[in-house]
Amino acid sequence: MTAARALTPAQATTAALTLFPLATFADDGWNGLADAASEPNSFAESWFMQASVRALPVPPGARMAAVHAGGGDTRTLIGLMPLIVADHYGRMPVRHLENWLHYHCFMGAPLVRRGYEAMFWNALLAGLDQADDAPAFLHLVALNGDGPLATALLAARAGCAIVHRSERALLASELGPRAYYEATVRKKKRKEIGRLQSRLRELGPVTSRRYGDGEDLDAWIDAFLALEASGWKGSDGAALANEAGTAAFLRAAVHGAAAAGRLDFVRLDLSDQPIAMLINFVAAPGSFSFKIAYDEHYARFSPGVLIQLDNLDVLDRSDIAWMDSCAAEDHPMINSLWGERRSIVRISVPLAGVARRAIFSTCRALEEAAASVRRVRGR
Repeated sequence: MTAARALTPAQATTAALTLFPLATFADDGWNGLADAASEPNSFAESWFMQASVRALPVPPGARMAAVHAGGGDTRTLIGLMPLIVADHYGRMPVRHLENWLHYHCFMGAPLVRRGYEAMFWNALLAGLDQADDAPAFLHLVALNGDGPLATALLAARAGCAIVHRSERALLASELGPRAYYEATVRKKKRKEIGRLQSRLRELGPVTSRRYGDGEDLDAWIDAFLALEASGWKGSDGAALANEAGTAAFLRAAVHGAAAAGRLDFVRLDLSDQPIAMLINFVAAPGSFSFKIAYDEHYARFSPGVLIQLDNLDVLDRSDIAWMDSCAAEDHPMINSLWGERRSIVRISVPLAGVARRAIFSTCRALEEAAASVRRVRGR
């Protein structure tokens, strides 16, 4: 399904949406699209999506929205986004379309070829407008609020609204690791971290390393799963190893990332045994910090913080300009170490049709009324 000769945005005058069953979707142009994406998103790449649909529950009727520009020999894949029908919009029992994100997926941006942002949204929305089975409206979650995709979407359809905004830590600087650490973390905290490093070294040799070709990747994955399960996540049933499906998902995703040249796997060892491990996904010119685990027996030494100091080495990479923490907005550890922030938004989009517009308008009015009540109560 790849094009023999790719179109430029200026040459492409038409684009069309096709909806495919998500579980069986495949396209030879998927990897090339990821490399040329307007906004990199590891969680929308083929290796991550395939690991997800094979190992995790997929909502019934989930589909892949694929937009192609041109036709014949110049038919070009310009965008992909997984879609589901959700039964509730917040607390309201309103069916609507939504981009699919599972619990281990932290960015909802579609993969869109750079320069084709407006064409992608126009074709997607026009196709959904004409789909008889498309419900009231489209709700998109976990988008970069300051990126070209959100900007193009808001311009593509009147009535689009950013209905929620949050911030999460971002690592982005022209400084080197040491200079960034000193500029971002206050002196008192750096002194305390130095003390913890010294105390940890009293217990044995402390080393940090990254996974490299030729090493046993399954051994690294096994160590990560065991490390995560040894702490509170294991006892609470939230560790990946607690379920066969989530463990298989992690294994497939990490192997897929490694095969695609997207894996950055870091470990902090004490006497050759891991006490903290960190999985990052690379999507040049960006990257995503996916999962972290540490040995709670050494919690007094803050191994999660110590491995994040090693993670600052990404600032030395010429091909990576930023790393998304994928952390909660109020995450105390990351927020104290990383100085930049990324705006994460949810955008609701009306679809054509009198009934659809009425439902969308009602939902938006109720949302705005609830927001007004919260503002009054917060005074």
